Amino acid sequence: MNPVLFPILSEDADLLVLHKPAGLVCHPTKGDIYSSLVSRLRLHLGLASEPQLVHRLDRETSGVMIVAKNPDSALALRNLWQLGLVTKEYLAIVHGGVDAPAGQIDLPLGKDESSPIAIKDTPRPDGHPARTRWWRLRRFHRPEGDFSLLRVRLDTGRKHQIRIHLAAIGHPIVGDKLYGRDEQDYLDFAHGCLSDAQKRRLILSQQALHAASLWLPWDGTEVEFTSAPEPRFQDFLEGRPVIWEDYGNGRSGAGPAGPGDRGSTPG
Repeated sequence: MNPVLFPILSEDADLLVLHKPAGLVCHPTKGDIYSSLVSRLRLHLGLASEPQLVHRLDRETSGVMIVAKNPDSALALRNLWQLGLVTKEYLAIVHGGVDAPAGQIDLPLGKDESSPIAIKDTPRPDGHPARTRWWRLRRFHRPEGDFSLLRVRLDTGRKHQIRIHLAAIGHPIVGDKLYGRDEQDYLDFAHGCLSDAQKRRLILSQQALHAASLWLPWDGTEVEFTSAPEPRFQDFLEGRPVIWEDYGNGRSGAGPAGPGDRGSTPG
């Protein structure tokens, strides 16, 4: 397996399960053959292949993704998702020491009409129902402040759901430019003009959200796929120094800033 593409967790004639690197968009946004997950899938499966993504992750979210290699498996996966039979869990590092050991967030989500950012959503009474459950795994302190590691499970799969819900309870994800402390961080990032002060506030160049596991019934049995967080996530968690890494090269798992979040779900 070419390590430039993606780590493979499992593969057979119907399914490909992989670890999507942080910084890689799911769908093509430019011509570079390494710039998106779909283009890398075609390099792996053959240029004539038509891999089908039945779910997505935001550009900066790493972790487990499952890809259908043919129309029959795509249909079967979509049916499982629609029936609510797929369980996904994430790990998130958030700002602040979370007091409660666990919680549930029920906040409908819809378009943020007050924001100049077209893709931004927000809690609103007339939005789509959304539920997120979370468990605190640990609290810790670094020179930058107090933080918590959460295990997060989705009961629904709205766009940016985890990021919006955690920010709504006062614990935004570390490194989240869109739902963190100031949405101007996202605008400046998209234009390539983040200041040193903004980078210090964000701390991490990519949001600390990782799709850790995916469970589903398949072919008469229950299967679970897991993937460990990437080194940057682990370094921050373990108190090691972190270095801001500007990204934009397709081979390193990135594309152009800005559009990569469009239409992604749910992290």
